[in-house]
Formats: sequence, structure tokens, C-alpha cells
Amino acid sequence: MKGLDVSTVKLSACMEDNAKARIDAGYFRKRLLVATAAIEALPHKKLGDIAGVFRKGIFDIKADTYVQPGKGIAFVRIGDLRNGIVSKSTTAWISHDAHRAEYKTCLSYGDVILSKTAYPAASFVNLSECNVSQDTIAIKLSPAARREFCGGYIVAFLNSSYGLALMERQFQGNVQQHLSLDDGKKLQIPKFGREFQHLTDALFRMADREIDKAVLSTDAAQSVLICNLGLANWAPPEPLSYTAPAGTSVAAGRLDAQYFAPRIQALLDVLSRDSRYIRDVAKPRHEVFQSRAEGAFHYIEIGDLDGAGEAGSTLVPCADAPSRATWYVRRNDIITSTVRPIRRLSAQIAPEQDGYVCSSGFVVIDARGIAPELLLAYLRLPMICELLDLYASASMYPAITEENVFGLPLPSLEDAASLKIVKDMKRARDQRSRAITLLNAAKRAVEIAIEDSERAALRFLRDLGE
Repeated sequence: MKGLDVSTVKLSACMEDNAKARIDAGYFRKRLLVATAAIEALPHKKLGDIAGVFRKGIFDIKADTYVQPGKGIAFVRIGDLRNGIVSKSTTAWISHDAHRAEYKTCLSYGDVILSKTAYPAASFVNLSECNVSQDTIAIKLSPAARREFCGGYIVAFLNSSYGLALMERQFQGNVQQHLSLDDGKKLQIPKFGREFQHLTDALFRMADREIDKAVLSTDAAQSVLICNLGLANWAPPEPLSYTAPAGTSVAAGRLDAQYFAPRIQALLDVLSRDSRYIRDVAKPRHEVFQSRAEGAFHYIEIGDLDGAGEAGSTLVPCADAPSRATWYVRRNDIITSTVRPIRRLSAQIAPEQDGYVCSSGFVVIDARGIAPELLLAYLRLPMICELLDLYASASMYPAITEENVFGLPLPSLEDAASLKIVKDMKRARDQRSRAITLLNAAKRAVEIAIEDSERAALRFLRDLGE
């Protein structure tokens, strides 16, 4: 019947490699069966057979185990698995003692991490050393397998349309989907030649270097900004105790000590030197999303921000539009999260994202009298996020308002400084864009090898270098 997605499977084939006796429609979806058949027709090995380590991440991680970034060992969670490579800017850190106690799931550069909860994902480990959370699976290839497979190639395959289909087929559950260790081990990895695998793996390593360059460019922009704000060597007052008039507390509707800390007022004094505010150079964009009966749209939610000033998106059918899909965004708009602003989740909308839709959890800023790159750098400064966080209310999901964002003081900067900041931020954006291009090329190369031939995929990869 037209419009129906129907699979017909022989009864004798239903139980093949199906120890859990699954007969649900999700397991036998036509798209997933086609992908599985394509891989089974190629020389392949099961992921569990080539893994020396295949373990669920740390189950019990206590609050006092976490440490400041750089003070321990990077701790990778499911939200850090982005675009096939670990998002270093969002990882938490745990103490060396906690890491040693759970050393069995220690990973190093070139290893692989799988998602085991919520949705299929796989990432290339681009950290010298890390550990992983309970929602992920830590994978190290065996010494023998390292002579046959490259970690970057495996991740490229798992992030291709075929690899994602194979992982999707193994996920199961009602409330929240999950991937068991046994089912993860069943994932079939096609075995192509070493040259092809090495070239694919190299793309991940090149992408990682571009991302590192982008971090340096962003840091350079923020250093210039902090210096020109007069905060480079700023030493705020930190008295052991302080007081505030009762009338001030009543007017603010606050009683918490942080809100009235002298360092906050001192910071506001520095930033308010020109009596200029974000509302003087930018306006909110209130272009309400109108869903249609058919088609799809690109949706940006909080989890799509990478913590480095970029926003991803998900293609969503209009029929499944989330209730929070609220605002259209336009090129060069700045979006900033209203929830937990201390996380520095702001991003600039890329030209190709013009007309995308974002969640009601964002303030959409139309930067008219200021370069959007400069405004983005300002909104991501830790001290600015700290200011915004003071306005957050509620305990479960502390949030700020649009008025809080547009009411932030915004000092004027020297032209030379502004140009330098914008230049560095644009460079960082270009470097991140090159990284995404390389990662996408790796995935596409694998798809070409499966759909056409390894020779065609090698031509594709060689053409990239010309």
C-alpha cells in the first residue's frame, strides 16, 4: 500500500543472530534491513571480536569526584559525542584518584566511544587520556585488530548512514532507548584496505587539529576583549562579610548573598562606564515559527550548542514539531540560552542556517549596531555569564529573561580592538567549519566504498587533497 513502510521477512530468518527473539517493527524496519544486508555482503568483522576492551562507563560518579577543568582527567559523557569526535570544550573532569579507581574504562587518543543510551552515536577519542560515563561504552581495539582496523575509520563508518542504521537497529526500550553491551558487540564493521582506512582515519586527526586551532583563535579574541574591558588584571573586592540595605533587597526581590557580593557591583561599575547596554545595539527577533502540515524543518535546541559558539540542528518532520519550537533565526543572529546561563551556551547563526527554528529556551538577538562576532565573544565571557546567572530563578531549571540579556551593560571598545576580536572569531568559525567538512568527508568516503567501490572512495579521498 502506498505510503506504508513494510518489511517482509521469512519466519526462518527472524531468529538469525536474534538471541533476544525480537519481533518488533523497529528491529525489522526496511531501511535498517537494507543497510544490514549491504554490510553483510561485504567482508566484515563484529565490533566485539576486534575489541580488546568493550566496557560500560563508570556507573557511580559522586559529586565530590568532579574537579576543575585541567585539574584531573577528562570525563566524557553522552552529550560530548558530537559529529563523530569528542567535544573537548564541554567535557567534565574527574579527579586522578577517581580515574585510577575506574582505570578499566580509561581511553586514549584514537580509541572509540559508543553511546549506549537515548540515541546512536560514536566518537573518535581526541584526548590524550580520558574516562567515560555510564551512558557510553569504552572501546579499545585489540593489538591484533589494530593491524587490520583504524579507530577513525571505524567511527567514520558508525557515523555513516549505514553505521547509524546498524546501531539504531540494536537500540531498544520503551521509555528510553538503550544499547546493551552484547548488542553493541554484534555491530558489523566492513573491512576495507589499509590505505583507505588510514586516509579516513587521517581526516579525523586533521579535523581535531582544526578544532584545536579554533580554540586558540577564540582564546585570542577573548584575551583582547578582556584586556580592552579593563578586566585583564582586575582584582575584585572579596571581603569575608558585607551588608546591603534592606530596601535594596526588597527592590531586587532577592536575599541570596551572591547577588549582593561587592565583586558583582564592582564588575558592573567597570562594565557600565559608557552607560551603553546590549539593547542599544541589538534587538530581539520575535519571528514566530509557523508549522506546516507537511515537510520538515531544521530545529536548534539547547543540546545542539557545542559550547564553542556553534549551533547544530536536527531535521524534524513538521508533524512532529516540538511544542518548544518557537523562533525563526536568521544569518548572523546570536542565540543565547536562558537556562543555566553559567554554561556559556551562545552561538552565531551561520548563513546556511538562515530560516532554521530554535527552541523557546533561547533569546534570539538581531545584532544591528555591533558585529555579531563581537557580541558573541562578549556573551561567552565567563564573568558575563556569571552576571546573567545571578538573575536566574527556579531550582530545577534556573532561567533568565530576555530583559536580563538586553539589560546587560556593554562598554565601547577601541576600533582596532574590535577589528582584532572580529577577525579572530571569524578565523575560529572558519577553522571549525573546515573540521566539520573533514569529518563529513570521512563519512561520505565510507558510504562511497559501500555503495560503489573502495577504488571510487579512494579517488574521492585523494581529490580532497588536491
